[in-house]
Amino acid sequence: MQGKYPTYKHSAFSGLIGVAQVDVTPPAGIYSRNWGAGKYDTAEGVHRPLMLTCFTFQSEKKETPLVLISADFGVWGRAEDGAALRNEILAALSLSPSQLMFCLSHTHSGPTLNRDDANRQGGEYIDSYIRDLQRSAIAAAQDALFSAVPATLTWHYGSCKLATDRDLPDPVNHRFVVGFNPANSADDTLLVGRITDEQDRIRGVLVNYACHPTTLGWGNRLISPDFVGSMRELVQAETHAPCLFLQGASGELAPAEQYVAAVEKADKNGRVVGYSVMATLESMLAPKTELSFSRIVESGAPLAVWEPTPFQPSGEVSAERVDVAFRLKSLPSLAEIERLYRTAEDRVLKERLWRQRCIRKNLGDGDTVQVPLWAWKLGDSFLVGQPNEAWSDFQKELRRLFSPAAVAVMNLTNGSAGYLPPAEWYDKDIYQVWQSPFAAGSLEKLIQTAIHTLRK
Repeated sequence: MQGKYPTYKHSAFSGLIGVAQVDVTPPAGIYSRNWGAGKYDTAEGVHRPLMLTCFTFQSEKKETPLVLISADFGVWGRAEDGAALRNEILAALSLSPSQLMFCLSHTHSGPTLNRDDANRQGGEYIDSYIRDLQRSAIAAAQDALFSAVPATLTWHYGSCKLATDRDLPDPVNHRFVVGFNPANSADDTLLVGRITDEQDRIRGVLVNYACHPTTLGWGNRLISPDFVGSMRELVQAETHAPCLFLQGASGELAPAEQYVAAVEKADKNGRVVGYSVMATLESMLAPKTELSFSRIVESGAPLAVWEPTPFQPSGEVSAERVDVAFRLKSLPSLAEIERLYRTAEDRVLKERLWRQRCIRKNLGDGDTVQVPLWAWKLGDSFLVGQPNEAWSDFQKELRRLFSPAAVAVMNLTNGSAGYLPPAEWYDKDIYQVWQSPFAAGSLEKLIQTAIHTLRK
């Protein structure tokens, strides 16, 4: 009878896993204006440290690793800066481009990673800071590889209620504004990965959750990882192991209470995620354990007894990088944007034009652009990353199709450019559509490419 009943287990990978974490907090005076409504260009202090966390994965020591890095930054304002940093990591570790994913948490209270901001107040720190960041990232990856031990990565889905829909209809001006919309539901999926060594001690925790770190707004004058900071500190205090955060497909997701200056609110939002992570960890099966149907006990009711049994997770490791061709919307040329920027006097308008300039400069003046997609397979789980800000449709569809495998989905991986809203939103007056350089249908093309890549 036992063979007629399924087993239950979590997605898992067993191999060599390394972990490392370093503090990458910049000097308080660095240029860090992230909001058009902001009145200040530099931070005056630090709320919580910015961290860079690195996990490495190998099936065995002789194999080239997969290197996963997460850092508390918003976006790469200039594509060359991010590409140069990644190329140095690739060279130092002898990796191919498919084997590195450098992910940003997307805090809106960090420094701007853009050497074109060098002439602004606090901009004199940017070049040396990016160089220091490069050295820190390489050192962290090397430390993780050096300390790698036989370990098991076990995934489990949970839920967290911090994220809400942030596309609110404005009935007065017949547009959408970026803020909490209580009428719409939001993807509350939380994916947690637990790394344990052969003594079942926790060596690291991965948290994949989709929610904009925009608790702190234009009134905040402190460097901060936003809610990610207190979430990470809570999880690390409980597990005594580094916690790596992966920003999910959060294009339309953010906390209900946001845009504040009080850092206490960011800490509270972080605890919401942190306790959800701990609840998910507590509900996991033991490492290398599945539940198997054992027997039926006749009592007041016929009782099905399931018992934990050992199993050996797969050690498969593979990685692929593919390009997705996106059509661009009809955009002003770089020269035209720069002309408008020079003549604009309104501070908010100048900030919007500067961001548009960064995007146009990063993508070039063509009609199409090749956007990379990374897909990793670790055991029977997947990690999928891409550089833009995709709507949650991206993660929901991949998880639906590839269930019961765990699928970690990441925005802002190895770069950053623009939003990827669903095609039906392109006829609406909404920030994410007019900010995006990509034509309608780009999100759908990304999803189909990811599906094809994972099925291979």
